[in-house]
Amino acid sequence: MRIVVLTGAGISAESGIPTFRGAGGLWEGHRVDDVASPEGWLRNPELVLHFYNLRRKAVRNAIPNRGHLALSELQDQHDVRIITQNIDDLHERAGSKQVMHLHGEILKVRSSIATDLIYDWTDDLHTGDLCALGSQLRPHIVWFGEEVPMMEPAIEEVMQADMLFIIGTSMVVYPAASLLQFAPDDAEIFFINPVRPEMLSRRSIRFIDEPAGTGVDAAIRML
Repeated sequence: MRIVVLTGAGISAESGIPTFRGAGGLWEGHRVDDVASPEGWLRNPELVLHFYNLRRKAVRNAIPNRGHLALSELQDQHDVRIITQNIDDLHERAGSKQVMHLHGEILKVRSSIATDLIYDWTDDLHTGDLCALGSQLRPHIVWFGEEVPMMEPAIEEVMQADMLFIIGTSMVVYPAASLLQFAPDDAEIFFINPVRPEMLSRRSIRFIDEPAGTGVDAAIRML
């Protein structure tokens, strides 16, 4: 059975990684436009680099939680494809083999002028760190206003799902939130999150009102 899993910030929050967005639309005291947009990068690249250096450090110090591990263990019985909105590598460190990152990866950087020049990067990134073409490196993150290059492959994965797990996401951030509509009509859907979204335009969804750390195991028991 092919199980496609869509994960959001909630599953990583249980490992101590902040979900960024707080009261007033701020990300840890910063306006979203200042630290997560091409315009913010042009205005103040030092601020953006500092912001993501802190994110990178938080990811390095985090460890996978039971939700991540349960999804990895599920690979022993099923074909599990993970589509994550998260930029950390906790799914991979838990042992999941097929992980697609919709919004980029914090432990990678890329050229500012050539999107295909991507490098693994675990240390701080500074002004003056250049790609092979001599251009400033930037976080390998999809910022607001930028195209989501993995969206089409993600749609194709969801269209082939026998079962869909939606974990730790409120399903309000687009375009990722639109993935649900591409699930086959006969696919069983589990929604695992402590809070149910106000609106989900989909028939038959099995809700598990728990965090990922316990909710994934609960869903697996129902298979």
